[in-house]
Amino acid sequence: MRNAEFDREKVLRSAMTLFMEKGYSKTSMPDLKKATGLHPGSIYCAFDNKRGLLLAAIGQYKADRNEEFSHFFTTDEPILTQFKNYLAHIVNECLSCDASKGCLYIKALYESTDEDQEVQAIIAENVSQWHKALTDKFKQAQQAKELSPDKNCEQLAHFLVMGVYGLRTFAQSKPEHDILQALAEQLFNSIRY
Repeated sequence: MRNAEFDREKVLRSAMTLFMEKGYSKTSMPDLKKATGLHPGSIYCAFDNKRGLLLAAIGQYKADRNEEFSHFFTTDEPILTQFKNYLAHIVNECLSCDASKGCLYIKALYESTDEDQEVQAIIAENVSQWHKALTDKFKQAQQAKELSPDKNCEQLAHFLVMGVYGLRTFAQSKPEHDILQALAEQLFNSIRY
């Protein structure tokens, strides 16, 4: 059997958007065919099944988020300014009402059951790696004397992870821009002081 040729990243991003919009359990094979342009046979050939496609989509989501994170921390601006810009970006994503800007981790965790420990473990590992990257940035901010040496960088990273997921979850209730922005500023100030 010959392998189908397709743009893997494009297919995975289309599946990501659909899973974030409808949820994994409510996404049907006809939905995936329409979103990705792949016939069910091609999906099964490339990803084994719908769950395999979800796992691959989570991997693409991680790669996209890592690239996005790196983008905000490659400038010459002070590290805390880069954090502030990163949080502003997250707020804008939350308010965009664009399903592709949602959080696949949150959606997948809401739907996962105790039996689906693989999805939970992958997401936990991805969040752990994000936490490590945040911790490293906070340590750099301390070395640059932007952040008090008394601050616990690992705890700050946990706090920021919690805050970002809180913002993303709260944004599902469609708050006013000013409210979400104020919460992001409060989160930033809690880190800084």
